[in-house]
Amino acid sequence: IIQQIENTFPEDKKTSAIQQIESMDDSELENFLAQNNLIKTSETEGEQCIFCSIVSEKIPGYKISENDLAIAVLEINPISRGHSLIIPKEHVQEISREIKEFAKELSLNLKEILSAKEMQIEESEMFGHKILKIIPIYDDKTLKTKSQPAPKNILEDLQTEILEKIESKKQKSIQEKEEQKKPEIITDKNTWLSKRIP
Repeated sequence: IIQQIENTFPEDKKTSAIQQIESMDDSELENFLAQNNLIKTSETEGEQCIFCSIVSEKIPGYKISENDLAIAVLEINPISRGHSLIIPKEHVQEISREIKEFAKELSLNLKEILSAKEMQIEESEMFGHKILKIIPIYDDKTLKTKSQPAPKNILEDLQTEILEKIESKKQKSIQEKEEQKKPEIITDKNTWLSKRIP
């Protein structure tokens, strides 16, 4: 959203628009974006909401995970490090059980990767599109902490770190499963046979 403002707003209005966005809740932000033609409303035929645009990659996002039903991207105005959004690939008003399971699994991975004290999963709706927010909680951050824009390089570094650690964890899990499948080789050290008397 901030990238769109930087690309479309006149120089003299950019700073005030960005400050205004940072102080808004979800519904105020939705109204602001629609009024300034920064998003397409679901009422306009053939045009997409901002979340659908992220899913279709018309708007860039910092993707950290994906399955058949949803994608997970880093929030660009996070409350805390690792604050993420789970966006259903379909424009939905209800979050399915499968997407909630995807969010839960990702939140467990993020808690371990980021050494968070706890993880909060919240349901939210903007532009008529339900999403889930995954918010890591640290000692110095709570849900009442104000969200702030994160620099692009910080988000890129965090995205890389999360993707590498998730991939490493998957590889380790695959390796452990393969080791469990291997038949044990019988040797005199792991097998006891009674002595035969001739």
